[in-house]
Amino acid sequence: MKNILRYAAIAISLTATAFAVQAHNVWLLPSSTVLSKADWITVDAAVSNDLFFFNHRPLGLDTLAITAPDGSSVPPENVGKGKLRSTFDLNLTQTGTYRLAVINEGVFARWKDKATGQVKRARGTPDNIASQVPADAQEVEITQSAGRIESFVTVGKPSALRPSGKGMELIPVTAPSDLVKGEKASFNLLIDGQPARDVEVTVTAGSTRYRDKVGEQALKTDANGQFNITWPSAGMYWLEANTQDSKTSVARAKERRLSYAATLEVMP
Repeated sequence: MKNILRYAAIAISLTATAFAVQAHNVWLLPSSTVLSKADWITVDAAVSNDLFFFNHRPLGLDTLAITAPDGSSVPPENVGKGKLRSTFDLNLTQTGTYRLAVINEGVFARWKDKATGQVKRARGTPDNIASQVPADAQEVEITQSAGRIESFVTVGKPSALRPSGKGMELIPVTAPSDLVKGEKASFNLLIDGQPARDVEVTVTAGSTRYRDKVGEQALKTDANGQFNITWPSAGMYWLEANTQDSKTSVARAKERRLSYAATLEVMP
């Protein structure tokens, strides 16, 4: 299934899964991505029809994880949820790069009811999906998903980002605070801490509602999981990647769907 994140907005925001439901974008948008000194920022989180406009529904923040430059966890403050967006504040006290991520894990089950022959479906978590499928269910298909939606904020000098080794992740070669119009930037895409080879990556500039064409840039990772992009203009960008494999950790699941999305800011 292509473009899992783009089509998974409703499922992610309501059930913390990453399955395809409807064509929308999911994103985190910091008020600033580069700061010269310790300060506060506000972050918007939404599911939208157009990039970085609040016009559909808020993104759930139940699985939000904020990692400070020293690797410690930072709690969000003033968390709120409106009709069209979620928000939170973040007090950035350390020098270096912060990682803001909504991390989703889900499981989708499909089976045929023994008594009626009707096809049934259920969404859940690795812990509760088994209880939702009847013992006498027929033709059971279980699919696992792992998704990450994130952004980066740097205070002063950027610091290296360490992979968690779980799911799909982006490790910048070019620091997120050093993205500049007309210059090439390099990134490494990982799956479970290993290079994600031959994975398609799409990069889209924001403000899509003001363009007749979305103008996506289609890229692909090399044998080392790396890809490069030269930024055509300054502004906020949305990066996404999707793939699938058979490395499941849920009983009876034969397929794992992996998705990733990041918001990046490019300077003039």
